[in-house]
Amino acid sequence: MTQPSVKHSTDSDLDEFARLSLDEMGELGDTTAQFEGETINVFGGIPGEQVMVRIVRYRRRRRYYISAIVTEVLEPSRHRVPTPCPYFGPCTGCQWQHIDYAHQLELKRAAIERELTKYGTLSDVDVPATLPSPEQFTYRNHARFTVRRGDLGYVNRITRRFVRVERCMLMAEGINETLGALQGRSQETSQLSVRYGIHTDDTLVQPQLESADVSVPSGQTHYRETLRGATFRIASPSFFQVNTAQAEKLTDLVRSRLQLSGEETLIDAYAGVGVFAVLLAPAVARVIAIEESAAAVKDAEINAEGISNVELRLGKTEEVLDDLKVTPDAVVLDPPRAGCHPDVLRVICRVRPETLVYVSCDPATLARDLDLLVQGEYAIEGVQPVDMFPQTHHVECVATLKPA
Repeated sequence: MTQPSVKHSTDSDLDEFARLSLDEMGELGDTTAQFEGETINVFGGIPGEQVMVRIVRYRRRRRYYISAIVTEVLEPSRHRVPTPCPYFGPCTGCQWQHIDYAHQLELKRAAIERELTKYGTLSDVDVPATLPSPEQFTYRNHARFTVRRGDLGYVNRITRRFVRVERCMLMAEGINETLGALQGRSQETSQLSVRYGIHTDDTLVQPQLESADVSVPSGQTHYRETLRGATFRIASPSFFQVNTAQAEKLTDLVRSRLQLSGEETLIDAYAGVGVFAVLLAPAVARVIAIEESAAAVKDAEINAEGISNVELRLGKTEEVLDDLKVTPDAVVLDPPRAGCHPDVLRVICRVRPETLVYVSCDPATLARDLDLLVQGEYAIEGVQPVDMFPQTHHVECVATLKPA
C-alpha cells in the first residue's frame, strides 16, 4: 500500500493531515487504514476510498491512540451520499450518514458474518439480508444529552469536543421539542435523559430540574409506550428498545421463529419490562420471565397485570434458570451487550428446550455465545439481522437454534 503523505498546518492547533487509502470497515463503524506502520480507525470514510484526513492523537487509560477524521474525499465510493445533518462529523453519534441506506444494511449483514466466521463451528451459518427500519431518521425514543453551561449536546468520541445541537435527526419529534425547550436552560445538571412514547406522547425527563426557566415537566419516574396493542410502563433505569416501530417487527419475528402451538412453557430470560413475556403470553401455556433489575421487574409486574399465565422471577438469569424445577419447551434470550453468562448457556444445553431464540445487539458476543451453544449440540437455523439503529453501525440479530 502507498505510504501516506503527511502535512502539518501552521495554525495554532498544529493540525496534522494525511492522505490515506481506506481498507475494510472496522470497529465502531469506522474504516481502517495504514498510518505510520499501524492500523488506525478513520471516521467518515467508506472502504475503497482515497481521502484526506485529520490525524487525532490522544491518550486514554495510560495508552496512546491514533485515529483520523475524513476532511476531504479524493476518490469517493459509489455508496457515498450527502449527509443531511449539519452536525455530522463534529458529532459522532451517527457513523454512517454518508453511506446510502441499502449499503448500510449490507455492511451490517457483513459485520455479523465476519464475527461468525471467526469460529469454525459457525462458518457456514446463513446470514440473510438485514431487515430495514421503517424510518431511517426520527426513530429514536431515547436521548442522552451532555450538558455544558446549560447547553445540551453530544461529545465527539474522538476529539472529546462538545457539540451543542439544536435538533437531532435521529430523535423522535417529541424529543426534539423537549430539547428545544431545555436548550440553554439546564445549568443544574451535567447529563440529561429524555425518553418519549411514540404512540402515547408520554415524556420522561431526568433528572428533575428546579429552575424557573424550565417550562417542561421533569423528574418523572416512568413513562408509557404501547407495542402491538399492549401498554408498557418503563421506569427511568429500565431498558426499552429505542426504535419503537422496529421493536414491534422484532417481536413479530421472534414469535414466528418460536413456532408456538399454544401448549408450551416459555422462558423469557433477561426479560426487562416484560415485552416478550406479555406479547407472547397469548401464544403459550405458561411464561416464566427472569430479570435481575428490580426496577424492570416492578414495571413488568404492572405490564403483566391481568395476564394469568405470566410468572416473574427477580434475580440473575444464570441463578434463577439453574434453580427452576421446570423443563421449558422454548427460551427467548435477550441479554445486554455483554451477552449471556456462561452458566446460562450451560443450563440451556442441559435442559435442551426444543426452540431457542437469541436476540442480540452485539455480533461479537452473539458469535461467542453461539459457538458455545453449538458445542453443546445445538444447531443454528439462521441469524437474521434487524436494523434497529439506522445511520449507525449498530445492528440487532435474531438467532434461531434447535437441538442437533
